[in-house]
Amino acid sequence: MTDIRFERLVDLPVRQAWKHEALEFTPWLAENIDHLSEAIGVPLELTGIEVAVESFSADIPARNPMDGSVVLIENQLEQTDHTHLGQVMTYLAGLDAQSVIWIAPSFREPHLSAIRWLNQHTADGFSFFAVKVRVVRIGDSPFAPIFEVIEKPNDWERAISQRASSEGAAHYDVKQRFWTECITRHPELAELGFRAWRYPNNYVRLHDVPRIELSVFIGKHQSGAFVRSAHSAPFEPVLDLLQPHAAALEARLAVPFGPLGKRDHCLMRMIGKGQEETEAWPQIMDGMPAAVRDYLAAFDDILAGTAGRP
Repeated sequence: MTDIRFERLVDLPVRQAWKHEALEFTPWLAENIDHLSEAIGVPLELTGIEVAVESFSADIPARNPMDGSVVLIENQLEQTDHTHLGQVMTYLAGLDAQSVIWIAPSFREPHLSAIRWLNQHTADGFSFFAVKVRVVRIGDSPFAPIFEVIEKPNDWERAISQRASSEGAAHYDVKQRFWTECITRHPELAELGFRAWRYPNNYVRLHDVPRIELSVFIGKHQSGAFVRSAHSAPFEPVLDLLQPHAAALEARLAVPFGPLGKRDHCLMRMIGKGQEETEAWPQIMDGMPAAVRDYLAAFDDILAGTAGRP
């Protein structure tokens, strides 16, 4: 006999957790993309939400930081249908994606067959996933999401294992070591939200409405900082707010306003070398808090009185 009480794990209708796909499930998934990343075994970085493609809106475009490829995440709260399959193919071309992750609580067999056919007949480098989303709880516990991969590319586990044991994993181990040492050297960065993780960027809030963030990054051979919108927000409102102050910000920060080459950031400052030049780490680490202080002070002074200041 035991005094331990056991309860059953119960599956719930997914709409008990998210009543609306676009207004609740998509934003939740964007903010918790690490759950999906763990399920498929690949790191994912959010690059947008509800991005326009022709007359449609792609749910969540993301990026695989291990190779820079575009990942399309299409989700729904009902059984799969032909409409979403057609949209997936439209987005695949419109966003130049290499991987597609289709999420639903249940899949019709013709749609699973389509995923299998695509994995077998498309060129190397393309990957298609069917991922079942479940919501479970034990007794009165909080809801828990579960992602089950039910279709994936052939030999996917072997490819992931090979990648994890080679340069890709080592590349991100170095980033975690860099951020750990950086925060140890400058603990004030942790108070601003820096994390010791395996990804290239850390973020500091500069403005609330629209939310503007300073992205501080470490690449293989360069490091720097730039201004961007929040993960799930478009960049246009940021530009609309900052452009009247562009000259003042350029003068204060001694950087061009931009955006340069891309349309999702501006005011980029290079700090120094990158993670491969370990002898330069102390200089890079000392340059990061200095950059953060400069951007925070510039935004405080130049945008003073602007609605949405934190």
